[in-house]
Amino acid sequence: MENRLYTILVYTENTAGLLSQVSAVFTRRQINIESISASYSSIKGVHKYTITTYTDEKSVVKVVKQIEKKVDVLQAHYFTDDEIFYHEIALFKISTPELEDNPNISKVIRSHGGSIVEVNSVYSVVKKGGLSEEITSLYNELQETGCIFQFVRSGRIAITKSNVERVNEFILEREQKHRKHSGCKE
Repeated sequence: MENRLYTILVYTENTAGLLSQVSAVFTRRQINIESISASYSSIKGVHKYTITTYTDEKSVVKVVKQIEKKVDVLQAHYFTDDEIFYHEIALFKISTPELEDNPNISKVIRSHGGSIVEVNSVYSVVKKGGLSEEITSLYNELQETGCIFQFVRSGRIAITKSNVERVNEFILEREQKHRKHSGCKE
């Protein structure tokens, strides 16, 4: 089977140690996590992990099934790039004297859709959001000028192209079952 990049979206309760349990699933299968991002979701009390990995479909299916077995995981799904909207963000700390002395640096930043968000006499901070390839391209061009002091990029964040958020349906069904079950006791 062919390896390709998969994005796995995991919806969880906010429980300490859950990230460790999720990463252990990858470790046991000897599958590397390329990036991971964790944040609140649009649903109160539900967190969302966005994990990317290069693997084959058979393996990603097994990983997702194992992740869903974790007690505090509500749902997990895997997606290919054509099924989601995704983005990353990067920050570059660059030399302000280099920026001032070389007008090409500012031109490169603008041509890549980056923006300067902080300037002082020693360094400037550039922010760039976009696809991984776009961020890498800006990095490579700035690296050629020798102006980069520091560089950091986020993991991928993603939302599905579907009109329906599957976890919303899951939570609604769970609440309906809970109400139905609670009603039976009274």
